[in-house]
Amino acid sequence: MKKRGRKALKDPHQFCITGSSNLKGYELKGKIWIEGSEGTFLGYGRVVLLEKIKQYGSISKAAESMNMSYKHAWELINSMNRQAGKPFVETQVGGTGGGGTVVTKEGLKAIEQFWTIYDEFNKFLSKEIKKFKI
Repeated sequence: MKKRGRKALKDPHQFCITGSSNLKGYELKGKIWIEGSEGTFLGYGRVVLLEKIKQYGSISKAAESMNMSYKHAWELINSMNRQAGKPFVETQVGGTGGGGTVVTKEGLKAIEQFWTIYDEFNKFLSKEIKKFKI
């Protein structure tokens, strides 16, 4: 029976990989994430999900834009919220104006801090590849 739904990425971590500039045919690559009590707490994909939720105000639209199931997005959000101490994402039940989802102040701070670490990691990789002498 053929599976229905979104087409999976060939390598789901392909967008997590960062690297130095190419130097003499070599590139230093790495992935960076923050571990918590339950395993992964924050990483590239989770941060992009938070940014998409901020952009769309909706978990389902954010998940769809990332070719991710709503269920998986919700699991990632719950994991971050449980580990963070203060929630990164809050949902609001519908009504006359409809529901929605917001990234909290703590979530926005996490996004900013992650990208700062990510940028520093890229700088580190670019510096270290220059030391590779083969």
